[in-house]
Amino acid sequence: MSGRPRTTSFAESCKAVPQPSAFGSMKVSRDKDGSKVTTVVATPGQGPDRPQEVSYTDTKVIGNGSFGVVYQAKLCDSGELIAIKKVLQDKRFKNRELQIMRKLDHCNIVRLRYFFYSSGDKKDEVYLNLVLDYVPETVYRVARHYSRAKQTLPMVYVKMYMYQLFRSLAYIHSFGICHRDIKPQNLLLDPETAVLKLCDFGSAKQLVRGEPNVSYICSRYYRAPELIFGATDYTSSIDVWSAGCVLAELLLGQPIFPGDSGVDQLVEIIKVLGTPTREQIREMNPNYTEFKFPQIKAHPWTKVSQQPCVIGSQVFRPRTPPEAIALCSRLLEYTPTARFTPLEACAHTFFDELRDPNLKLPNGREKPLLFNFSTQELSSNPSLASILIPAHARNQPGAFTPTNASAPSGQYTPHPPVFFSLSLSPCVSVSLSPCVSVSLSPCVSVSLSPCVSVSLSPCVSVSLSPCVSVSLSPCVSVALSPCLSCLSHPASPTIAIPKSTPGHVCISDRLG
Repeated sequence: MSGRPRTTSFAESCKAVPQPSAFGSMKVSRDKDGSKVTTVVATPGQGPDRPQEVSYTDTKVIGNGSFGVVYQAKLCDSGELIAIKKVLQDKRFKNRELQIMRKLDHCNIVRLRYFFYSSGDKKDEVYLNLVLDYVPETVYRVARHYSRAKQTLPMVYVKMYMYQLFRSLAYIHSFGICHRDIKPQNLLLDPETAVLKLCDFGSAKQLVRGEPNVSYICSRYYRAPELIFGATDYTSSIDVWSAGCVLAELLLGQPIFPGDSGVDQLVEIIKVLGTPTREQIREMNPNYTEFKFPQIKAHPWTKVSQQPCVIGSQVFRPRTPPEAIALCSRLLEYTPTARFTPLEACAHTFFDELRDPNLKLPNGREKPLLFNFSTQELSSNPSLASILIPAHARNQPGAFTPTNASAPSGQYTPHPPVFFSLSLSPCVSVSLSPCVSVSLSPCVSVSLSPCVSVSLSPCVSVSLSPCVSVSLSPCVSVALSPCLSCLSHPASPTIAIPKSTPGHVCISDRLG
């Protein structure tokens, strides 16, 4: 549990609201074994407000912080374990966490089963109690276990956890909700099934364009640079930055930007990404006018895959998939609009293994549901459905598929996007992310689809579509239209890096 001051569970600018006029009675009794049984009148988390009696037993504290206390308990009627988050109510404001959680219903978000109010020890003290699904572990504890044992978290789990995180973000962002505190501690895990659930919406907010927000938000290691620059008009892309930090941490075995303070956090980011340009600073916060930064050159993201890249005593391990580092580079961008959306991240080639129908978890279990996308989830980019929902998964109940897709009013009808993953020879690797990953030999003619043709010679010329042109010479340069985002690099084996960075991140060359 985070120990930081929790000031954002309530509206940042909101009128006082009336408190509940009545509280459900709380009765305590004993079962036949002598165990304490608590019975409350609670309202279901979803659906109509129809209060009902809920009894639970075996209550124990499993976490606490400035926000309140979290208990584990067992429902008497079903025997299921639950978590009860008890939060002190601020009489001035309506609790935003409850409002948001009542809207959400997704397999990768912890479910609000019930809620009820209770009195405190002091006069007029009111507590909100959120009854949630109990999930036994967190990404933080699992990653720490592997790190302490000097072992690597299996890459299939890195993919599984990050993919489900991006799904949860795609879902909440489709409602305009920004979580604002993405970190490993808030990613709940069932280690047996590999199911991940996003939790703790105490900092979450529905962002409205033009309305200011507090910038002192999000745990430090995972705080987007625009927040450090004091932006108040940020977007949900701050969650994407935080998710990029989580991915890098799972690859490295430790936080990628371990700052000791807000300023030091920015220094850690600059050590890796280089000094932001004036334009990048304007994109992060147009009101920021101080440009007194040392000019530090960015580390190339994929400088070498043949030798380890060190951060302190840790390494970007030599076997780290280039696709993982390429994805990192598209999440950890200074310019908020240049970052991938969560759906684009899910469509990235790093997650292709998860789309294999024969994939099982290392423990032999079936993988969790990964492709049961709803129309709501895909509303920001329905055309990605043909990538995100592989053919073998299109019969899942309720799944959004290219055949049943219906675009929201006023939007285009979805159609399959241009998407390729080809390997023609080991000589040259070009990655056009998120849609294209191609390896090309020096002299090859290739047809990729009806709208894409490739003709290659020692000085390569490539035409991908009427709106995209690529010129590949011994030092590759790429020209793109707005419809594709591209990763390019000097021609060399098995290296794929972003256009905006000069190579592969060697995080080891950190400044002293």
